[in-house]
Amino acid sequence: MKTSFVRRSAFKLLFTLVATSAVMAPSSWAQSRDILATARASGVIRVANTLASPPWSLLDDKNQASGYDVEMAKEVARRIGIARVEFIADLFKNFVEGLKADKYDLVMNDLTPTVERMKQIDFSAPYGVEDFRIFVRAVNNDIKDKPDLRGKRVGVTTGTSNESWARANLKDSEIVTYDNGGLVFNDLAIGRIDAIISSHFGGMKYATVNKLPIKEVGPILTYQLSAAGMVKNQPALREAINKAIADMHADGTIDRLSKRWVGVSYDMSAEVAKALKQQ
Repeated sequence: MKTSFVRRSAFKLLFTLVATSAVMAPSSWAQSRDILATARASGVIRVANTLASPPWSLLDDKNQASGYDVEMAKEVARRIGIARVEFIADLFKNFVEGLKADKYDLVMNDLTPTVERMKQIDFSAPYGVEDFRIFVRAVNNDIKDKPDLRGKRVGVTTGTSNESWARANLKDSEIVTYDNGGLVFNDLAIGRIDAIISSHFGGMKYATVNKLPIKEVGPILTYQLSAAGMVKNQPALREAINKAIADMHADGTIDRLSKRWVGVSYDMSAEVAKALKQQ
């Protein structure tokens, strides 16, 4: 009887430890380990983006990761002493939980440091900024500004700050969410929705590349900064990335990359500084 009791007790203890580890492991492991030291030792850092949100991240004609955020990630990795970036494609709505579950080490895909996100993850210094507008079909002359969206079906990408802004500011509109940022533009082009809230650069890039009959209307709705997202309690990683970004602002690398991917007339560093002053 005594042996049987000991075995049962040992089994219960083992089961409890395994169950606790299964629940606690992803988030606690990601936060407790030194991600920078691990990545330097392995020579690889895992960076998430959608690979479907030009000009920030996309697949080129050789099926390789490309775009402004992709080039930024490669340059940041080089400057913090990591030889290679492994890009992991995921949906925008999964980025925060993906970091917490240790699916990747960083998110670099036009990710805005919102109050809600900062409660859950940390952010680097900003390396990008963009303005958000209304997009409609080219033949639509009724929607010209925010008040005209009353009663309209407005498309946004799930989990983005575009969705958060739309839900907070378009109370009288029907907000239609899409996991795929490209599908929302296709649905606008064929009339399934009336408008989209999207970044100027992302929207114009997608419309031009895919030859869609859509246009941008109205004034700027909001400005949004973008930064690298990471799990909390990673001071070494955050400090190293912040230094790399500061150096890239100072030496012109950020402007060089933004002119290549975002627009030749766009001064990204100056616009980031301007947006920071407005906060």
